Amino acid sequence: MSSLITIQQVIASPGVGSFFFDDQAAIKAGAQRDGAAYTGTPQTPGFKAVREPSESVSVMLILSDGYIAKGDCASVQYTGVGGREPRFHAKELATQIEQQLAPHLSGLDVRSFRKTAEFAEQVIDGSFEAKRAAAYGVSQALLDAAAHVAGHHLMAQVIRDEWQIDKPLAAVPVYGQCGDERFTNVDKMILKSVPVMPHGLINTLDLVGPDGAELVTYITWLKKRIAQLRTSTDYQPVIHIDVYGLIGAAVNGSIEGTADIIERLERAAGPHQLRIEHPLDAGGRDAQIEALGALRRALKNRGSKVGIIADEWANTAEDVHLFAAAGAVDMVQIKTPDLGSLHNSVDAILDCHRHGVGPVLGGTCAETDLSARATTNIGVATGVTQMLAKPGMGFDEGFNIVFNEMNRVLRIAQTIR
Repeated sequence: MSSLITIQQVIASPGVGSFFFDDQAAIKAGAQRDGAAYTGTPQTPGFKAVREPSESVSVMLILSDGYIAKGDCASVQYTGVGGREPRFHAKELATQIEQQLAPHLSGLDVRSFRKTAEFAEQVIDGSFEAKRAAAYGVSQALLDAAAHVAGHHLMAQVIRDEWQIDKPLAAVPVYGQCGDERFTNVDKMILKSVPVMPHGLINTLDLVGPDGAELVTYITWLKKRIAQLRTSTDYQPVIHIDVYGLIGAAVNGSIEGTADIIERLERAAGPHQLRIEHPLDAGGRDAQIEALGALRRALKNRGSKVGIIADEWANTAEDVHLFAAAGAVDMVQIKTPDLGSLHNSVDAILDCHRHGVGPVLGGTCAETDLSARATTNIGVATGVTQMLAKPGMGFDEGFNIVFNEMNRVLRIAQTIR
């Protein structure tokens, strides 16, 4: 399209996320599950209960040709901890977007996603408390708008063109998360031949057990269940477990003790490749980089091939750069809502590639279908190592959204050249 297309109006509507906002500090301090709820006193600022419904805000850009570009503001399940901004409230954020951001975006030329995203982020940084959540949703809408103006309607192609990525659009492995249904949802993943699984949600010490005994039991069951249910011996999924820093907590922060447990897990997982996300928590970014680097070196010295993944304290593109440049980890989760505007996620992914570190395009169960589709386009365009099936904790729905969007993008790219 050759004619100039601009933003005529910005509107926003409050919505829900696909899971909950959970007070991680309260849960680690002993808050007990009560059905789908938690009992106990919240400890993280912004929470009135340990578990609260996740929220979202839909941002809609009405363009001068009548097209309405859309994106969803969202935040992660464990908001307000690990260096993350506090949880937002949808009605307040929607009002702020319409009253404080809209005047700055009115009349904006939407042809360049990167320029408009950087501009919107600067405006948001100057006046919003929920900066990253707001920039996340606004940037999705701007990417949608840029794809529309370009005429090919593929957000992935916009990313590829603006960042001058030479590699063609390609499928990437999808990573399933099971939530609390650590057995039933694993069966679903195996039956659907999910290449990376199951996340595990290992968020309490009893799920780790003394010297990692409970985790060993769970991984042993996983391996046997894969062999039992798979329809082909070619299906050899990667086992990826997120332990929320609790392996380290189980051994009082000892690097060697953490490595001992991870070695036991690796033996239990064989022949499947094992990846451990956030094995320990050192309480801050620089300390985390140092601790994970020491752990990775200890494991390599023992001949271990376990992939160590950074999550907490890697909340910005700069954070991700520091983890990658230090060689502290094998992979970094690019937790998209934490990085705010989508151009930051693209920059972080490409930075990981430059340093030989695998980018995990993650996010959260608390997102929406719109945000999941937008980030799927980024994963396909940048060739991430793996991409989270999101949103929700039911597995099927998130896998449907991400896998189908990926295949749509690839088929359209093959057909329209």
